[in-house]
Amino acid sequence: MPRLAHSCIWDGFRFWFMARKGLQVVRSGERTNADGKLVSNLILLSISDNDYASLRPHLEYVSFPNHLVLHEAGGKLEFAYFPNHGLISLVVVMKDGKTVEAGIVGKEGFTGIPAAVGLSRSPFQAVVQITGDGFRVAAGALQNTLESAPHLQLILSRYAAIRGMQVAQTAACNRLHDIGQRLARWLLMTQDRMDSGSLPITHDFLATMLGTDRPTVSLAAGVLQRKKIIEYTRGAVKIVNRKKLEESACECYGVIQQYDGEIGLK
Repeated sequence: MPRLAHSCIWDGFRFWFMARKGLQVVRSGERTNADGKLVSNLILLSISDNDYASLRPHLEYVSFPNHLVLHEAGGKLEFAYFPNHGLISLVVVMKDGKTVEAGIVGKEGFTGIPAAVGLSRSPFQAVVQITGDGFRVAAGALQNTLESAPHLQLILSRYAAIRGMQVAQTAACNRLHDIGQRLARWLLMTQDRMDSGSLPITHDFLATMLGTDRPTVSLAAGVLQRKKIIEYTRGAVKIVNRKKLEESACECYGVIQQYDGEIGLK
């Protein structure tokens, strides 16, 4: 299925779900921060007008350059981040420096979940993997806003619960499924958040995210390329047959997509 058609289906489902639940429906670009920067983040578009008005003065527009670390694992959370575009990875970092990705965040979500529930630290490193932009809110300002913004609190609590389910599913996937299935799942999840068939990522990056080495990723990517599911050029992966990519992925992709639907943001 072409990427545009797939994106339209998901957008249509999101608006249907939100209408059924009686939730606010605001389209991308219909909200701005205090400086007039357009909002595309789905959480910020989904909360009520009153709650958005309370949060709006605290939304600071920021660019997300590639490899920017938004917060370190175990470090104090100073901000929560709401991406408009781009991709942020939540990464577990071991003492020997080895890493594996626990989840990804795009325009559907936010980073700094612990700050929204009164905690000051996160177990994950949050690092920008694909350049983008969005908004940040100081942790203290977010916590203060939540005291008088029940709909925002509900949405963030839902997202926190769903994120926990996704992390658990990803952990199971990393342990039980082969690298080819995991790579297919990761590419699908990334494309869902990027709205593009061409993903600016390298094999080295994929190896880091999937907790393996570059030769292993290259072999798995080579299989998908020979099947004409993807095309790999230096520094980018192009998805050319999404249907076959979905067939190549493990069951975890469908499970995680179901979680996205439960929150009403996809």
